[in-house]
Amino acid sequence: MNLDLLALVLQTALLLLLAPLVSGCIKNWKAKLQNRRGPRIWQVYADVLKFLRKDMVISEHASWVFSFAPYVVFITSLLVGLMVPMLTSQAPLSLFGGALAVIGLLALGRFFLALAGLDPGSAFGGMGSSREMTLSAIAEPAMMLSIFTVAITAGSTDLSQIVQATQGPAWRLLNPTHALAFAALFIVLLAETGRIPVDNPATHLELTMIHEAMLLEYSGRYLAFMEWGASIKQLVLMTLLVNVFFSFGIASELTSAALGVSLLLYGLKLLALSAAVVLVETTNAKLRLFRVPDLLSAAFVLATLALLSTFLFQ
Repeated sequence: MNLDLLALVLQTALLLLLAPLVSGCIKNWKAKLQNRRGPRIWQVYADVLKFLRKDMVISEHASWVFSFAPYVVFITSLLVGLMVPMLTSQAPLSLFGGALAVIGLLALGRFFLALAGLDPGSAFGGMGSSREMTLSAIAEPAMMLSIFTVAITAGSTDLSQIVQATQGPAWRLLNPTHALAFAALFIVLLAETGRIPVDNPATHLELTMIHEAMLLEYSGRYLAFMEWGASIKQLVLMTLLVNVFFSFGIASELTSAALGVSLLLYGLKLLALSAAVVLVETTNAKLRLFRVPDLLSAAFVLATLALLSTFLFQ
């Protein structure tokens, strides 16, 4: 088998199989910190399989957008994952776009998700869609500036070249510029995945829910793809954080030993970042909806300072 095809197959399998596990770990650990039993780590797998077997109930007011959106959300998340280096420094689809393509595909999935929330004519879906687009108008620029900060240091917007540059001797792990960019991207991770203090995925309170409001009309196979796509998106954003800013251990060649070490270190970095997310969720309360833009504005300010400092302290 061609090495490029082998890398594509391996990373696709890793995205599809690892994403629900990361979501399950976060849910389980959060429950343990709150002295609850909580769901099992593999509960997300069971939920996806259950939704795939169930029949769908579709509103009579829904159009083709409602049926098309789950596939767009799932495929865009998967394509973005194939553009981000995971186990090797060369992403399988890095030739088809860099950081701009990643942000664009994420925006495309969000656009169809918002349309799907509006399409059935539900009041809750409309509220969730409007809130999602409002917050994304602040979160997307913060994400772009954070990635561009590292891209300037690497001299390229190609994520594969960025990861390769961060493995060089000129890269400084504790650089204040990169620390600011990491903090900004971490806040964006919480917002994009709908986690506390931005949103609470465990509740369906109509006054506060954002992401869940757009999924209330979905059931069956469509809901399975929506949930699976959301898990893959979360894994991709976490991979951006751990592999761009902490790129040690990433394999530079497709050998069994290199891939094994890379998989072990990648798993440890994901576990550490998942623990940080759980800690933030457990120690913070859900923000009022009108306070969430303040948090995302803080992420934008941090990303802007990080970008400006790359020019001031070169």
